[in-house]
Amino acid sequence: MTDLIAVDRVGKRYQTSAGPVEALHDVSLGVGVGEFCTLIGPSGCGKSTLLGMIGGLVAPDAGRVLVDGRPVTGPDPRHVATVFQDPGLFPWRTTLENIEFGLELQGVARERRRGVATELLGPLGLREFGGRYPRELSGGMRQRAALARTLALEPRVLLLDEPFSALDELTRERLNGELLALAAETQMTLLVVTHSVQEAIFLSDRVIVLSASPGRVVADIRVELARPRSLATLDAALVGETAARIRAHLVDPVADGAAA
Repeated sequence: MTDLIAVDRVGKRYQTSAGPVEALHDVSLGVGVGEFCTLIGPSGCGKSTLLGMIGGLVAPDAGRVLVDGRPVTGPDPRHVATVFQDPGLFPWRTTLENIEFGLELQGVARERRRGVATELLGPLGLREFGGRYPRELSGGMRQRAALARTLALEPRVLLLDEPFSALDELTRERLNGELLALAAETQMTLLVVTHSVQEAIFLSDRVIVLSASPGRVVADIRVELARPRSLATLDAALVGETAARIRAHLVDPVADGAAA
């Protein structure tokens, strides 16, 4: 499988009031065309920083990031788009107008962008809510609208930084199912940051585990579950085995030793 995303020995330091903090150290990984991967690791291990590098929002201090063989030097939402935990919808725009926004910035004609936005309403469960404002939508609907706004740009790579973490469990499970269906339909390459081992297993072809700060890749675990997937049909034994392998790499040896 050809790597569409190639992260090559990247490192990142941040300056703080207490001095420099190393967020990432010598991180290398690849994500293939059409692959669905998740990043998981302790809080503060640099997951969001790494996602920001791939999306062109954060510059590495060392190493390089390539997408489709080209160095990432800044944001390019036509090729790599990011969905964040905060939907970031404009309160004065309707759902349709929010979905159109990226296309509007690109100078796409109004009729064309309205057609694209309208077409996305159905698959994301927003068909009856195109004329509603963000304040009139549930949290799940707002995240669907943010996802639709990104999909309107037809990116090759979709990055998601814990987009459903603020939602209740049932809504989160439903949106994860929709995300799987979307991935199967579009054949996009997806990379998702999560803190949930179960979510990582449910979504992924591979789970990439980062160590505590500074973040390093400590495991790259393939999820051997057939697709299509649903929560009702997941093999409990295989899920348990995969979860145990992931959690074995999430143990903080310092904290673990202190607890002993």
